[in-house]
Amino acid sequence: MLLSLPGHSAEQDKAKTDKPQVAVEPKVYTSEGQVKIAGERVHYRTIASETILEDDKDKPLASIFSVSYLRTKTDTKTPRPVTFVFNGGPGSASLWLHMGLFGPKRVVVPGDAKDDGAAPYRLVDNEFSILDKSDLVFIDPVGTGFSRALEENKGQDFWGVKEDAQSIAEFVRRWLIEHGRWNSPKYIAGESYGTTRAAALVNELQSGWTDISVNGVMLISSILDFSHARYQPGNNQPYIGFLPTMAATAFYHDKVAATDKAMGLTAFVEAARQFAIKDYALALLQGSRLPEQDYQAVRQQLARFTGLSESYLDRVNLRVSASRYTKQLLRDQDLTVGRLDSRYLGRDYDSGGERTDGDPSGYGIDGAYTAAIHEYLYKDLGVQITRPFNVLSVDVNRGWNWNISGKQMHYVNVAPYLGEAQRENSDFKILVANGYYDFATPFFATENTMADNGIDNSRVEMHYYEAGHMMYVEPASLAALAKDIRQFYQAN
Repeated sequence: MLLSLPGHSAEQDKAKTDKPQVAVEPKVYTSEGQVKIAGERVHYRTIASETILEDDKDKPLASIFSVSYLRTKTDTKTPRPVTFVFNGGPGSASLWLHMGLFGPKRVVVPGDAKDDGAAPYRLVDNEFSILDKSDLVFIDPVGTGFSRALEENKGQDFWGVKEDAQSIAEFVRRWLIEHGRWNSPKYIAGESYGTTRAAALVNELQSGWTDISVNGVMLISSILDFSHARYQPGNNQPYIGFLPTMAATAFYHDKVAATDKAMGLTAFVEAARQFAIKDYALALLQGSRLPEQDYQAVRQQLARFTGLSESYLDRVNLRVSASRYTKQLLRDQDLTVGRLDSRYLGRDYDSGGERTDGDPSGYGIDGAYTAAIHEYLYKDLGVQITRPFNVLSVDVNRGWNWNISGKQMHYVNVAPYLGEAQRENSDFKILVANGYYDFATPFFATENTMADNGIDNSRVEMHYYEAGHMMYVEPASLAALAKDIRQFYQAN
């Protein structure tokens, strides 16, 4: 498979080819380690390295940085699975899943939604790592981590739904050849926009005759159909999809009636689901045609599930965006709730404003993860690359090309790729991990996406955790998620 990059004419390609080529030597750092997982001592080799992507004239296009973990001292004769892991953004490096869930080391942050404070942070052996079940490859797409475009190429050549998937597919192909793993079971794990990437990547890998068939994908805090997340007049999908997350958040912060609190979180959220998909969805669809009596009944139930006053719901026409909700719910206490994880609390400079100053669930963990990845790469793995490590690039995020079909689509939807993958690959299965308190990729919007788009839900596992977008920061959710993922490998 060769990368096809936009913005290059034949004359430009020829002119570049005529120039003397400078060999790019990828940097490779290897080490050995061991970790105890589920009572078993697991030995492994770590390869932190650059992979050079080239065009059909062997000219360097980009350098992809990755960290691979290969289990050693194992007697198994069958090929071990390999899992390719990345985060989202778009524009994020893979440090979150690397240092929080899958890798052999993890950083410890407060599990009770408190701020992580300042260094030093604790980096410990990860007893929940998945390395006992699968070899692991953590990938930083171009513009994130140490990965970058080379020579005359620009980062923008790789920043897009399709462009990104093509470059990661080429990385996967080269990795399989280099490590002799073409016949190994192959899995993909992505978080947030990484789930979008995962679906687009599956499409790239399994399309055409050079088929790299995938055994399964793990979608952690999934977003595949962006119509469920884009607030604009005329699109009611987000109001429906976010409502059960608002209910969970109101429940957590004691903004619901005592009788509803007595129901328990799961039952209360289920009641919110039913209201959202039935009476609430119908009311929004009717718009100004909604009879006054029905309007009042819906407003009352909406107040019940959101914890907001009926007078406020009147002022917003029964439509509460996630950004408004995180500011409004605890306004009477001069507090805001987190976007990535609504268990977290923040305090803004202006309590009367419409938007939060920042996401308390973002600044509540980013210091720990950033310090941990730098400490681990430089000290433990011996990496000597001195250019900046991009944790989350604003340039990548703002420069992203959302065009996937030759026509500019307002709402990207890659979910049909997964339905197609199931139809064309009988072994292809899907695991979806959802946090109840996630306002970035709400679980009910994911359920609505999976219920459509040609997806066979008998081959989809849905799991829920009492935490947020990065549910693994909460100890009980970390243990449960690791168990669910481990069982997903066994089921395949």
